[in-house]
Amino acid sequence: MKYSVEVTIEKPRNEVIKKLDNVDNMKHWQKGLASSEHISGTPGEVGAKMRLNYKMGKRNLTLIETITKRNLPNEFNGTYTAKGMHNIQENYFEETSEGNTKWISNCEFQPSSFMMKVMVFLMPGAFKKQSKQYMIDFKNFVEKGVSVAEEK
Repeated sequence: MKYSVEVTIEKPRNEVIKKLDNVDNMKHWQKGLASSEHISGTPGEVGAKMRLNYKMGKRNLTLIETITKRNLPNEFNGTYTAKGMHNIQENYFEETSEGNTKWISNCEFQPSSFMMKVMVFLMPGAFKKQSKQYMIDFKNFVEKGVSVAEEK
């Protein structure tokens, strides 16, 4: 399943990229992120791997991020692998004529388990909705300093 989502962030691209490129900021715009752990490679560079642990209600989800392309401030791509699912993301950042940043994310979900194939077939909108929500949460974090991190 492939789809694209986009959002315009009312901040200059260099400011957007600075916030996006800081792993400590992920908890502020990725709801449910419990922890992140560098696994291999040079952090933030092509080939680097990071384990991302999410708590979503009573479910725990672990993703392995692998950076596949880093051409900032224009492009950042990666793969995200979890049990039963492989996600390819291509992210593009464009400067608008107003001095804002347009973020375009092309996503491809490749289910590898029967259950995930069923979910992709029955609920394709849920995947797109989740991707868009992360983008909106990032926009709110960059523009207004709003964090989705839960108080501990």
